[in-house]
Amino acid sequence: MKRALNILFRAVAAIAVIGTLVPLLPAEVWYVRMFDFPRVQLFFMAVISLVMLNALGFKHRRRDKAELLILAATVIYQAVNIYPYTALAPVQTIKSERDPSDTTHLSILVSNVLMSNRAYDKLIGAIESYKPDVLLALETDSAWQEALREVTDAYPYRVEVPLANTYGMHLYSKLPLRQKKVSYILDNDIPSIKTYMQLRSGAWIEFRGVHPKPPVPTEEKSSSKRDAEIIIVGKEVVDSKYPVIVAGDFNDVAWSPTTKLFQEVSRLLDPRIGRGFYSTYHAQYPIFRWPLDHIFHSTHFKLVELQRLDNINSDHFPIYVQLSYEPDEKYEQVAPAPDEDTHEEAKETIEEGVEEALEEGKKPDTLTTK
Repeated sequence: MKRALNILFRAVAAIAVIGTLVPLLPAEVWYVRMFDFPRVQLFFMAVISLVMLNALGFKHRRRDKAELLILAATVIYQAVNIYPYTALAPVQTIKSERDPSDTTHLSILVSNVLMSNRAYDKLIGAIESYKPDVLLALETDSAWQEALREVTDAYPYRVEVPLANTYGMHLYSKLPLRQKKVSYILDNDIPSIKTYMQLRSGAWIEFRGVHPKPPVPTEEKSSSKRDAEIIIVGKEVVDSKYPVIVAGDFNDVAWSPTTKLFQEVSRLLDPRIGRGFYSTYHAQYPIFRWPLDHIFHSTHFKLVELQRLDNINSDHFPIYVQLSYEPDEKYEQVAPAPDEDTHEEAKETIEEGVEEALEEGKKPDTLTTK
């Protein structure tokens, strides 16, 4: 039995170590980039195997000591990556102390509904319970658009893009919208939304809704276009004259190099940092769960409330945030700062994505690589 357990936990250790090393490769192919996702799982695999192999008795050979050292390094490396998304880390978005009824408050509900999901009543129930000012629904087709009408009639401002390819996008707002634009940044059939939204205080903000394709064999063989679309949005919003919110299913985890680069480029804050993972995918399989749905914002906002909502029969949990617009206190929060390599990394990421799009015969809205 002891020998069998030793073999088992050596195998677990090997998976944890390999899974940690693979994403360090400078490659965008899906079978490399997929290892950006399960860092929490790899951390616990490394911790468990380290504890169990010690309990089972390491021999004092060089090989065993090397294995112990490599496993310990794996635990530390993964811990460093996930640490910002634990309650042990300092928060990035400060908690607002203003009155909850303040006219500067803005609530947003983001939900990837899973197009084939027909349990419309579950999302409708969440909308009725939380009454968000803004609803961003993803993977929505014409059937979802019609089914949600009983609640979305309360939202007079909207951008509706029903699609049957699982990349439909619907934005509903109780707040006035202007300059509504649907862009197809790097794919002719993958929309993103750009608009300006007026808060009850009268201030205008820029809102972006995104949902790039994931790097999986059935969608994209590499992460190049996903990464490029995310960074293109980041480069656009950093120059905005308005406060900014970017929300959606990034099909990328919060701790990935691309999302970190996005934050450096955009100078936007992540309200999860210092509070928890708020993992939204996969809703049906707890062991395979990570944060894919994001709401980033400029330093003009502080946090009132952040929640992952109940399962709506989708593969994603909805996520709900309430922010407070406090531009007079924006210097209290520190935006992620670009380093000396940020500009070059962003440029290369965009160039690779645009090149791949052109090779596929796509006509992207953006051909800029500046």
